[in-house]
Amino acid sequence: MKIMRTLYHLPLCPFSRLVRIALQEKKVEFRLVEENPAERRVEFLTLNPAGEVPVLVEPDGVAVSGSGPICEYLDEIFSDPPLIGESPIERAETRRLVAWFERKFNAEVTVKLVDEKLHKRLQRRGEPDSGTIRAGHANLGQHLDYIVYLVERRRWLAGERITYADMAAAAQLSCVDYLGDVQWAAHEPARDWYARIKSRPSFRALLADHIAGAPPPKHYADLDF
Repeated sequence: MKIMRTLYHLPLCPFSRLVRIALQEKKVEFRLVEENPAERRVEFLTLNPAGEVPVLVEPDGVAVSGSGPICEYLDEIFSDPPLIGESPIERAETRRLVAWFERKFNAEVTVKLVDEKLHKRLQRRGEPDSGTIRAGHANLGQHLDYIVYLVERRRWLAGERITYADMAAAAQLSCVDYLGDVQWAAHEPARDWYARIKSRPSFRALLADHIAGAPPPKHYADLDF
């Protein structure tokens, strides 16, 4: 029996989603194992003492933790296609934008919307905070404006080629779009860019994700919105 790489993930974890897209773009075979970090399983903590997903485990048992290290690792061992950029300036811009979306967008938008509106309810942590949700929506508009700024000047977010920057941004947006909270009509260039990402084969598995008790809106998996 062939031993595959294993990715420990959560379906609506944007960091896990970035790695899932990257593995598909690299055409790397892997199996998914859903892991709830809140359970603090000893076996999982042995792989990643931080107790966070994603974690990629190689067939020989070596584990690589965190979306950033995993993506850099994948680019080193599977150099075609180069998803971090080919020149030093391309790689610097890709890393800058990955950090933008994984830190700034996640904190200002994803956590404020997905955590408040979905995870809080599923985990029975009380009612969503309306002020936090309003802030998330306001911040989302600003981030969509920035995506529009970028794609009106470049073919992809970091330049003329698709990179981890596009995948990090799309991973975050896909979680928010699962709630139906993205006002695409007001940001058509961002919508067109997301449609290009959404239509790639590497994105299909994400669009098939369904959270029990919280189905996505009808447009979520529609490639034409």
